[in-house]
Amino acid sequence: MSPLPRLSDLSAPSRRRLLLGAPALICAAGLARAQELPELRALRLAVGGKTTLYHLPLALAEQMDYFKAEGLEVELQDHAGGGLAEQAFMQGRADIVAGGFEHVVFLRERGVNCRAFVSFGRAPQTVFGVGTRAMPDYRHVSQLKGRRIGISSPGSTTHWFATLVLARGGMAPGDVEFVSLGTTTAAVGALREGRIDALCGVDPAISMLELHGELRVLWDARSLRGTQEAFGGPMPGGCVYGPQDFVVRYPRTAQALAHAVVRALKWLQTAGPRDIVRAIPEAYMHGDRAIYLAALEKAREAFSPDGLIAEEGALTALRVSARLGPPKGPLPAIAAGSTYTNDFARRAKQRFLA
Repeated sequence: MSPLPRLSDLSAPSRRRLLLGAPALICAAGLARAQELPELRALRLAVGGKTTLYHLPLALAEQMDYFKAEGLEVELQDHAGGGLAEQAFMQGRADIVAGGFEHVVFLRERGVNCRAFVSFGRAPQTVFGVGTRAMPDYRHVSQLKGRRIGISSPGSTTHWFATLVLARGGMAPGDVEFVSLGTTTAAVGALREGRIDALCGVDPAISMLELHGELRVLWDARSLRGTQEAFGGPMPGGCVYGPQDFVVRYPRTAQALAHAVVRALKWLQTAGPRDIVRAIPEAYMHGDRAIYLAALEKAREAFSPDGLIAEEGALTALRVSARLGPPKGPLPAIAAGSTYTNDFARRAKQRFLA
């Protein structure tokens, strides 16, 4: 290959043409780069329980700088439950939300045009159980009447799951007392101290109680099989969602978020215990690394491998929501396809071969 000519070797007309064309080349290169960058650099992402296993893919994307690699500065706002994270978004304190897919359904039922655009869970990871000391002779859901049930927060995935459990036994939410406890070890302490009789929560708190024989698990959506049994079909888990206007106005930002989440999901597929310990702060393990890692192994299949949302899962969410229904009247008809888009996750899957 011949070496590139030096500027001094060129004739005067050639030098003039090269110099005149340089600004256009530089401008074109800069424009191409600008078109790749996200429209928004700083984002507030509300999360209901940042240190839970439920949101592990987001924690990995933050800790391993996957968000930054996509040109994003993401603030993971930690809230005590998915209902409070949704509330932060509705009040304008967050730009988008990470939480259960059913939140998208609830919002659309209330006339809020939201859509999920990348999933990090293909199972809800929620667990409902009764305290072995408070209810040693438990046999039927009807025995929960008048009891105190711990949830993360009102309107959260745990609240919805507990309501579903009660409905299966012919009971209404008003038949019990719900106690908001957040998603940390506060729930563990509440059950041990007798302040609640049953608990609907997520890991690692659930495994801390289960492995010590303090919680009898009744309904378990940490596995695909358990999810099928609880919901009567596949049910999506955690996802990143926001107003439809967000993905229309900021498609490169939505794509950058999808890239970071799918990259974290791919890494998680083959990560071993040592990898997890190096990637996640010790504080996320709530003082018991062994239980945290054991809970992770049990829930691995609950994480999405590629960020996609299955239509069958969206249909399950709509069906269950309609069955529970609000007491004020019938729900509006919602098409499953209006609750999510896989466009961004598909591109991320192709890029990272997830």
